[in-house]
Amino acid sequence: MKPATKFIHAGVHPDPSTGAIMTPIYQTSTFVQEGPGKHKGYEYARTQNPTRTQLQDALAAAENGKYGISFGSGLAATDTLLKLFKPGDEIICTNDLYGGTYRLMKKIWEPFGLKFHFIDMSNADNITAALTPATKMIWLETPTNPLMRIIDISACAEIAGNANAMLAVDNTFASPFLQNPLDLGADVVMHSATKYIGGHSDVVHGCLITNNKEVADQLYFLQNACGAVPGPQDCFLLLRGLKTLHVRMQRHCENGEKIAHFLRQHPKVAKVHWCGFQDHPNHHIAKTQMKDFGGMMSFELKDDTVTAANKVLSSTHIFACAESLGGVESLIGHPASMTHASIPREERIANGLTDSLIRLSVGIEDAEDLIGDLNQALG
Repeated sequence: MKPATKFIHAGVHPDPSTGAIMTPIYQTSTFVQEGPGKHKGYEYARTQNPTRTQLQDALAAAENGKYGISFGSGLAATDTLLKLFKPGDEIICTNDLYGGTYRLMKKIWEPFGLKFHFIDMSNADNITAALTPATKMIWLETPTNPLMRIIDISACAEIAGNANAMLAVDNTFASPFLQNPLDLGADVVMHSATKYIGGHSDVVHGCLITNNKEVADQLYFLQNACGAVPGPQDCFLLLRGLKTLHVRMQRHCENGEKIAHFLRQHPKVAKVHWCGFQDHPNHHIAKTQMKDFGGMMSFELKDDTVTAANKVLSSTHIFACAESLGGVESLIGHPASMTHASIPREERIANGLTDSLIRLSVGIEDAEDLIGDLNQALG
């Protein structure tokens, strides 16, 4: 089944009781049983909910996986995955990653005994050098947030397999339309489905997808036992968003390319990070493992100061200054003080995240209007 058809139809079915083509919102906390243990597959809404079941099946299908597990947020999904490990286990992570993930790992899980190594994964040999007998997982984003670095998923899968470690990929920036890490050897895919999958800035959600039944069973247990589950209306909104993912992503990519080239030619811009440029580091890998290059990018100003960045951020009219990404509307943000503020400045600077770096989530508005907005803000 081709992606456009799959996102609309796979994993979902008309409601058997009414024939409704859209999955109903089962707004209930519990389900009546004929007697103890005699039920129709649903007992209590934290454990299962029919709307969530349809969403989990649809998300799994979108990533060419067998098992989907939904959560109240992307961080709740990541937190649940980390619960698979025990004190003393080591996890190798990319050093350019979402600040909330870094905070969860360093501030929450490291005190419980997990050990994290943050390294540049642009060269897969760096991962091999960081392996120890205690390495249990490799965690990566590609493209990374916010520097758009590209990591070779297939190479990482080979390294993880040889080390008997799990490979988990945060696929939020690419979306299931542009990249499918399970097909490239990953064990688990994570999405902050708040972003491109939802697509309309109206829901918070996270999910994990895998082909490994043993891992899936552990995650389903944790989903129920720890309870970080989404409500049925959130699941309904995600099902709705998934149906238009392919057409939205095509427009995000078209607009992203135009804006990346505009910014690169602007006299006040020092550097543009967008993986579609032929001279972008590891562009050849992006071209191999992605269908297109997306609408996410970041750029640095020649005036590398927070003051200069703030002037641009406060001067746009169409780009909204806000956290998050992946919605139909364009967003502009300052990672150093917003999405990545939880990472110490010295680490941010060492990893290449400058004070003037501005991140764009390019929406699906008219590209000429977006370019005009950025041009006047930079001026």
